[in-house]
Amino acid sequence: MARTRAQRRRRTLLISIALVVTLVVLVFARDVSRSGHGASTGRRSENRSFGALANALLTSENLFDGRLNRLLAHGGSLRRTVFAARLDQLDQQLSTWSVAADELRRPVLAHDVNGTLVTLTHERVAAYAALLSEVARTLSLPWAHGSAAPAVSPATTLISTSRGWNHARYALDKEPGAVQLVATSARSAQYVSKDGLSVLNQSPSLHLVRAISIAAVRVVPAPLPAASGVMLLPPVTSVQLGVSVLNASYDDQPVTLTIRVTPLNGRGTPFVQRMTTTLGPDAAFAFVPHALQTAANERARLVISVSGARAAVNTVSTEVYRLELSPSGNT
Repeated sequence: MARTRAQRRRRTLLISIALVVTLVVLVFARDVSRSGHGASTGRRSENRSFGALANALLTSENLFDGRLNRLLAHGGSLRRTVFAARLDQLDQQLSTWSVAADELRRPVLAHDVNGTLVTLTHERVAAYAALLSEVARTLSLPWAHGSAAPAVSPATTLISTSRGWNHARYALDKEPGAVQLVATSARSAQYVSKDGLSVLNQSPSLHLVRAISIAAVRVVPAPLPAASGVMLLPPVTSVQLGVSVLNASYDDQPVTLTIRVTPLNGRGTPFVQRMTTTLGPDAAFAFVPHALQTAANERARLVISVSGARAAVNTVSTEVYRLELSPSGNT
């Protein structure tokens, strides 16, 4: 009887231990399941946040590509100033992509898809910048945005990076959140690869026509009323000229102003002065040469000329005057 009772107690103890072990296993399995569910929820949130930000960036790139493609294909009908302004607007967008991409580096997602996007975005920014610079150089547009000549053509880089991303963008399809990432386009690069920039380069409205002119001549003291081409002045000992020169072309234009005075009656002193500067696109500049030393009753030939390009339509690049100073006491 004692042995039977001992066996019963042992059996009861074993059952109790088994129940405890089963309970511990069940609790552990529940905690593991909860932990796994929490991790999955966290990854889903990270993936979806990345997807929203990445798709916004990718959509911006595609809109840019569409605008650039239209400008390359149809910009030949625009004036140089308008075309250059639109090209500059596009260039200003590029830096925002780099900033937006860098913010997507962390946390590292499955297959390092965000690292891939960051790397390809920086490559595309550099390639687009180089392509815009190439367009500006082809059309001789003033372009302050420096871009080193790439080893590979910008169009080739844009096409290859687009292909690379369009392969990598499926990395999150089967991950928590099932995020679908936008594909990138390369229409502008494909256009350049096929047709180059010849259409733009042959456009009459985009062709650089260099032209300058003398916009105004200011004289101190003010001349007295006289016939056309005669600069009649009171009997002063010095005359100050001011000459405004206009660059009528949309490009930087070096110009040289020459002032030449040749005495005609033995009075006064010969004078020659040359001044140079570079005018910006459609810009004007006021030259102020040394004062002319004059004498009463002087007669001289005054030639004001500007060189560097031909005269703009309906303007002049040379002005010739007969300089006459009144006799002393006759004003």
